[in-house]
Amino acid sequence: MSETILVVDDEQAIADLVTFYLENENFTVRKVYTAFDALTEIDSSPPDLAVLDVMLPDLDGFALCRKIRETHLFPIIMLTARTEDMDKITGLTLGADDYITKPFNPLELVARVKTQLRRCTRYNTALPQESYDFRGLQISKTTHKCLLYGEELSLTPLEFDILWYLCRRRGNVVSSEELFENVWGEKFFDSNNTVMSHIARLREKMHEPSRKPKFVKTVWGVGYTIE
Repeated sequence: MSETILVVDDEQAIADLVTFYLENENFTVRKVYTAFDALTEIDSSPPDLAVLDVMLPDLDGFALCRKIRETHLFPIIMLTARTEDMDKITGLTLGADDYITKPFNPLELVARVKTQLRRCTRYNTALPQESYDFRGLQISKTTHKCLLYGEELSLTPLEFDILWYLCRRRGNVVSSEELFENVWGEKFFDSNNTVMSHIARLREKMHEPSRKPKFVKTVWGVGYTIE
């Protein structure tokens, strides 16, 4: 599956140009023209990399970059007509990974996108399955910490292991039997309500409404999933 790039630029011609060159390299591109729409897209489904224009109509790219970095670690490339060194330093300080000034060579932008994605892949390969970061939820096996929208959750070891296992199996439905036998390491019996009780406590700590949870969802008659 191709990597997804989010392009945020209020100049449609620029956004179209960047999209054309990226799609020509088989990237999946989502383009928006405001910071608000960018945050909505990211909250819905984080991209593998974002290209942000600095001059946006509702929120400048620096503020957008800062906002993204509160909850996400995917690479960010700033794209702007402002050439001052201080602007570049500001962007990098706020968490941007690269900075390209307009006018720019689209092929250079594509090359830098590929470079950032390779770096990200090497990092993730060096530490396989050590952390997950999506939609405001960050969980690390190395530090044994879990953050939700930047706030650390006070989880018991079992609650952490449940959430970690669901994150590992993200996008798949995990049965109570599978969850119990992989987390508890014991044989599961149909009358065992242990998993249900721990899921309820986990949701409570994550401030999840039981009827419409955002993260740990119930697939009735099947099990649990994180989408």
